[in-house]
Amino acid sequence: MAAQPQQNVWGQPPSAVPPPQEALVTDSAVQKARRERRLALILPREHGAWGLLLVPMVTAAGVAFRESAHVVPFFLLLTATLALFWLRTPVESLLGTSAMRAQTQDERKAVSVVIAGLAVVAASTLSALLWAGRNPYLWLIGIAAGAAFLGQALLKLMWRRPPRPSREGEAERPRSKHSAQRLRMLSEMVGTVGLTSTAPASYYVITGRLGATAWMLWLANLIFAGNQIHYVQLRIHTAKVEGAVAKFAKGWTFALGQVAMAAVLGFLCWRGLMPWIALLAFAPILFRGWIYFFQRPRPLLVRQLGWSELTQAIVFCMLFIAAFALSR
Repeated sequence: MAAQPQQNVWGQPPSAVPPPQEALVTDSAVQKARRERRLALILPREHGAWGLLLVPMVTAAGVAFRESAHVVPFFLLLTATLALFWLRTPVESLLGTSAMRAQTQDERKAVSVVIAGLAVVAASTLSALLWAGRNPYLWLIGIAAGAAFLGQALLKLMWRRPPRPSREGEAERPRSKHSAQRLRMLSEMVGTVGLTSTAPASYYVITGRLGATAWMLWLANLIFAGNQIHYVQLRIHTAKVEGAVAKFAKGWTFALGQVAMAAVLGFLCWRGLMPWIALLAFAPILFRGWIYFFQRPRPLLVRQLGWSELTQAIVFCMLFIAAFALSR
């Protein structure tokens, strides 16, 4: 008996209807893509910034706990800091000021729920820290950090937008690659001032003092983080450069920064603000910075470079705390 022709589904020819198994696979892939997109709308994507935020806080806490055992204020500050840092990503997604934007009603609802939850956590923990006039200098640190983040945002607008024509009627010209790179790195450096402000804040809420040690901790962490940012940019822009002479020609500003960093750290130790043994915490990044100029070219693996710098930050944190513990 002749085979019956396959029936059309929803008026479509048989060839347009996917087999049941293929339809399930396609639906699973779509659901996975939606989940990943939703996470991208609410989770911070700057993984390196987590290290720039937390390493200074933990470093300062390790130093402060030699003098005081006030653990509760530290954990309140840690919770508030994480909530505020996390809050930026969903807010930008909802406002449409970032690359990932909440587009559908369901996405906007999900992002709004996360924003509300994080805002409640941040407000409650900050209220506990500032209740009845406690920790008044946190306002000063917060204003300084806010000014740094505002400056970073303005610099980002500058390097993303072309410069204005110098004469009326002149067509806009795109910003040169070198100029855009300089503005981008400058914006990252300015933003780092805000991220590393967690160091003096952490020391202050634990000890109740905002003196020379607190500012030294901010400066030391800022120097370390600035070196990391500069080094990553150097690696990216000299990935195909061969020879020490050519690398120095491209990265002379980084080399000069290494010398300036060593000079500032030596001054801090000479003034008694930091024990001489704490210089060992900076030795690994100084060594990796100088040795790069003499290494042979190799493929640039950005993810591997990021993990390497995170390891450097963790080593710095442990050595710095140990140096202060041994100097008692």
